[in-house]
Amino acid sequence: MLKPLIPQNIKFIARTVLVKDNNVDDAMKIVNRIMGSEGLLDQFRRTQRYEKPFQTRRRINHERCKAIYNEDMSRKIQFLMKVNRVDPYPGC
Repeated sequence: MLKPLIPQNIKFIARTVLVKDNNVDDAMKIVNRIMGSEGLLDQFRRTQRYEKPFQTRRRINHERCKAIYNEDMSRKIQFLMKVNRVDPYPGC
């Protein structure tokens, strides 16, 4: 029975950065941007030193509050940006 040719590191294929014309600096900027957007740099910085349990709780609570705030603000912005809203002040 033949196996399909699926590489073992499938998640890294989409994140391959090619170096063009030996320009490593630009490629490293792209890699750093990808790692930052996925949160890998923050995770690396957190695991460099020991984080006390109260600091972990404080950080997690802050991240939760920040996520709730951002979700609420995005919902408010989307509501204000609606085009099909009923005019609250008709005839003005």
